[in-house]
Amino acid sequence: MKHYLNKKLLIISMLLCFLVACSDNENRNLTPATETKAELIARARGIHERIITLDTHADINTTNFTATRNYTQDLDTQVNLPKMEAGGLDVAWFIVYTGQGALDDEGYAAAYANAIDKFDAIHRLVEEIAPDQIEIAYNSADVKRIDAAGKKVAMIGIENAYPVGLDLSRIEEFHQRGGRYMSLAHNGHSQFSDSHTGETDNDYMHEGLSDIGREAIAEMNRLGIMVDISHPSKDSIMQTIELSRAPVIASHSAARAVTNHTRNLDDEMLLAVQENGGVVQTTAFSSYVSEARRAFLAEGRNRLETEIAESLGFEILTPAAVERLSASDRASYDETYAELNSQLSPRLRTEVNAQAPTATVSDFIDHIDYIVALIGLEHVGISSDFDGGGGIEGWNDASESFNVTLELVRRNYTEEQIGQLWSGNLLRVLDEVQNFATEIQEEE
Repeated sequence: MKHYLNKKLLIISMLLCFLVACSDNENRNLTPATETKAELIARARGIHERIITLDTHADINTTNFTATRNYTQDLDTQVNLPKMEAGGLDVAWFIVYTGQGALDDEGYAAAYANAIDKFDAIHRLVEEIAPDQIEIAYNSADVKRIDAAGKKVAMIGIENAYPVGLDLSRIEEFHQRGGRYMSLAHNGHSQFSDSHTGETDNDYMHEGLSDIGREAIAEMNRLGIMVDISHPSKDSIMQTIELSRAPVIASHSAARAVTNHTRNLDDEMLLAVQENGGVVQTTAFSSYVSEARRAFLAEGRNRLETEIAESLGFEILTPAAVERLSASDRASYDETYAELNSQLSPRLRTEVNAQAPTATVSDFIDHIDYIVALIGLEHVGISSDFDGGGGIEGWNDASESFNVTLELVRRNYTEEQIGQLWSGNLLRVLDEVQNFATEIQEEE
């Protein structure tokens, strides 16, 4: 009887997903039967030019933000102004990213200095290097005004709240510097939150959010900073969604049901985002959108890591175990791990990455289709993770952004829906988060 009921529930669930997908399809303009390939491309080009295209995740290296080397030049970066212009990408969220380090005063100080360096670099680009070409937006009205003026738009996201240290006043400082979203963890547990990296070994520090992490969410709500759930653990994500008074975002994640990566959101998390009113910025990161590629890369990396670690007599620890090491043991561990990586990187490129199945724009849009069918189009957006590992065949830098719109047109999304996916949904959430902040401040 139990098996029969489970099978019946599965059939009902599949029917519901099918009905949602059908409902969305009814709202799409079907491609005219007589439309040629050239006409479809021309129609897609018109849509791409009329809408505002926005990518929520582009990493930066501050060496590319100097007077002599900067984004006015077509550098070997995936994002820069010439590539944005060529691909019709209007808005790039430049990321103040900090890798996870030691949870002590020295670690916090180094992380803070790194964050300030990146904030300063972004402001230098828009205020000193190319003010006639790009401007920072702090809200949706700024985005529309700057775009209408013919400039590119820069926005700022903060990947990992680690640089805040234990001083929550820094969250307001980061907001004043232009930060409009922030994640509480990256690859490694922070003082605020567990990371998705604990999932493999079920090795966590806080069982979700820490007490100061809960305080940080309240402060972000008060200031109007979107809470980004892309890197924390599932428990942290679910606790964040329950706690936050404002909608949340996943700045660069895809669907776990389509590609089984710990960085992707499972159906329970996706449905929680829907209930919260937030948005999932589906990301074009190859191993997050292609299951065949993910499995191939994971197996190859594990095999090479094990082989090299054995040759070095080295035991690879979990992130939480590393954080429990003494300062001297941590330094020794880091030194040997660096040696492991120096041997691993070239072999990964030649023995694994070069042989792996490719991920394509079609694979990427499969994730968008899945999430749209599950939680509704108004909760889905687009991101690349360019210059941070992102990129797929067909959208490997900002100059190829049109190919995303083209594939959406091929799948019969309307111009209005494509505009929502590219920017409308994210800007709607930003508006709501900032409106909640105004309400909260009025309560004080």
